[in-house]
Amino acid sequence: MSQLRIALYQPDIPGNAGTILRLGACLGIGVDIIEPAGFVLSDANLRRAGMDYIAKAALTRHVSWKTFEEWRAPTARRIVLASTKAALPYTDFAFRADDILLFGRESAGVPDDVHEKADARILIPMQPGQRSLNVAVSAAMIAGEALRQTGF
Repeated sequence: MSQLRIALYQPDIPGNAGTILRLGACLGIGVDIIEPAGFVLSDANLRRAGMDYIAKAALTRHVSWKTFEEWRAPTARRIVLASTKAALPYTDFAFRADDILLFGRESAGVPDDVHEKADARILIPMQPGQRSLNVAVSAAMIAGEALRQTGF
């Protein structure tokens, strides 16, 4: 199992969360869900996209950003935020094996106070005029690059 983690800040769409849990199970990456989610966080809501992989996913639920930060603080792990407001392409960033890749809500990203807590902010370059990729696609791209760099 990798030390790398994917954290979802108040996810809105159960299918995306389920897909990311499946990604985590298949690649050996732990997944943190920072609540409140925009849906009832249940196996039934996650199962459609995550299928039977949900049972194999290393999921940690945090009831708030504050509890997530209390969990993370003693580890000194970096928060690497994927953001359309960032300037650094994810392929130019030097990942560490114990980074936490943070992804915001599909509808709104993360609030300014969470954005400011990030140790680094990265983006996926896109064609002009395009807003964003699906969060599960973004998580797969960035996690793949982080794993490649750290010798997975």
